[in-house]
Amino acid sequence: MIRLRPFSLTAILALALVAGCRTQPASRAAVPEPTPFEPQLVKQQGGPELLKLEPHDVPGVVLVEAKNVELPGVLETSGQVTFDDRRVSTIVSRVQGRIEETRVSLWDNVRRGEPIVALYSPDFMTAEAELIEARTTYKLSSAPGVGGSGELAASMASAARKKLQLLGMDDADIRAISTPNPTVWVRAPISGTVVENKAMRGAQVNPGDELYSLGTLDDVWITGDLYEDDLARVQVGQQLEAVATAFPDQIFRGSIARISPNVDPATHTLQIRCEVKNPGARLKPQMLARIKIVTRPGEALVVPQAALVFETDSYYAFVEVSPGHLEHRKVAIGSWSRQGYARVLSGLKPGERVVSGETLQVNALWHQAHGESS
Repeated sequence: MIRLRPFSLTAILALALVAGCRTQPASRAAVPEPTPFEPQLVKQQGGPELLKLEPHDVPGVVLVEAKNVELPGVLETSGQVTFDDRRVSTIVSRVQGRIEETRVSLWDNVRRGEPIVALYSPDFMTAEAELIEARTTYKLSSAPGVGGSGELAASMASAARKKLQLLGMDDADIRAISTPNPTVWVRAPISGTVVENKAMRGAQVNPGDELYSLGTLDDVWITGDLYEDDLARVQVGQQLEAVATAFPDQIFRGSIARISPNVDPATHTLQIRCEVKNPGARLKPQMLARIKIVTRPGEALVVPQAALVFETDSYYAFVEVSPGHLEHRKVAIGSWSRQGYARVLSGLKPGERVVSGETLQVNALWHQAHGESS
């Protein structure tokens, strides 16, 4: 039996310890950092540039579909009250002269035929003298036993009356003429409210100068904006209800009277003009109102608001045109009641997939690929 010396055992343990130390690595291996994604553009011949990007290239990128949703059977829009221009009349001076007197001011109510402004003009006096002379001639020529042409005198009197009418005189005032007078009262052509007053006592006037504008509020117009997508849902004569901001508890009823033939290219809207009954003349010009039109249901194309990026003055979306290829496309949007979504008026089609998550980061990569700062 062999016995190990204490010294020999100690030496063996030391050698084993040294060998174990030599087998351990000198340092821990470094973990490689992930390579940053480098955006690339794909140029199409005759088409838009595309950003080459897979969803896994940018964590958080999500693709969602633009989809149609059903619209309710009530179409709502905001509008503004205005005068019905068919019920507005402008009083214009037809002579050269001077304003002698005025009887009404701004916002006064007047009745048809009421004298409102007196004009002094030698033109009146001359035309009245011609009428008086024509009448006298007609009477003399029509007297028994007096020769003459009654038809010619009657024609002269008719021409003199016509001249006074063209100068703005009322028929009743023409019949009452007995002596020439250079001052004539101009009467209101309609019953209504003075909505514009340019007449000042003592002011000189010329033919064509506007003196007053009169308007009636029995029926008013409410002009509102309508998105072009909703155009097929409305038509002239369609019934509606209007509620004014000033009278939230009162409903005013009317119908669509006009639909504008022009579409605003910036907002993709057009105007409708609604003829609305105005009992008690409560609706005033420039008031705001909410219009409700009962119509058939429709559809609207919507996408999440997170899919849109606003730049300068327009909205853009990144549209998947093929797997891993995105188009930077301009879209027009409208208001939408559902929170978190936007209504697309143009730029997208139902079923197209757009980037929703991390849209701002994708937009930054787009600019980076163009050598721009986002």
